[in-house]
Amino acid sequence: MTATDRRPANDVADESARLVTRAREGDRHAFRQLFEKHRADVSRLAYRMVGPRPDLEDLVQEVFVQVHKSLRDFRGEARFSTWLHRVTVNVVLMQRRAEKSRPVLTEELASPVEDDDTVLPDVDADRRSRVAAFFALLETIGEKKRIVFVLHDLEGMSPTDISAVVDAPVLTVRTRLFYARRELEERMRAHPLLAGVVDRHGGFAGLGGNDKGGESKSSKSAEADE
Repeated sequence: MTATDRRPANDVADESARLVTRAREGDRHAFRQLFEKHRADVSRLAYRMVGPRPDLEDLVQEVFVQVHKSLRDFRGEARFSTWLHRVTVNVVLMQRRAEKSRPVLTEELASPVEDDDTVLPDVDADRRSRVAAFFALLETIGEKKRIVFVLHDLEGMSPTDISAVVDAPVLTVRTRLFYARRELEERMRAHPLLAGVVDRHGGFAGLGGNDKGGESKSSKSAEADE
């Protein structure tokens, strides 16, 4: 862990705000610093939304192209990181919709992590197979529910922050999360590669599945939108 990683979140946010101000004034070095500071976060979120794929870096670059174009529209009403999450989600969704309009010739499995010589080849292959299977199942969840699941359970964002990213009430966020978890767990239990993962951890409840605000009765009974 670096000294930057140990800094309080408020200090990091303040630094990003200063860099945004300079970048909006045309300071290229400041924008480069924003890129270097947040690139890993964007890459992680994009990966968790689309799974392992060889063009992940292209998606990251496109996100920052859009950030550069839209930076003057950022008014600071939300944290820069929250706004950046929203830009990332929008870019990924646009890419996914564009891909649906053209044929897919091949599918490649690109590892999101560096190769580890200490991991036995068969163990590494099994892990990659489970990762690919998980993202394939995640694709079967409705888009709105999938985004909330990724942002909350994989990115660790609060329902309040997610509501700002997806432009939906917090209650709607909780509802989508509840149904996303339920549907994904059902599919994982039926999958030969993933059933054991669910059983070992007791489902999403065993994996820390309750969100930071808890599930309300109304959100459980409400109908989740796709």
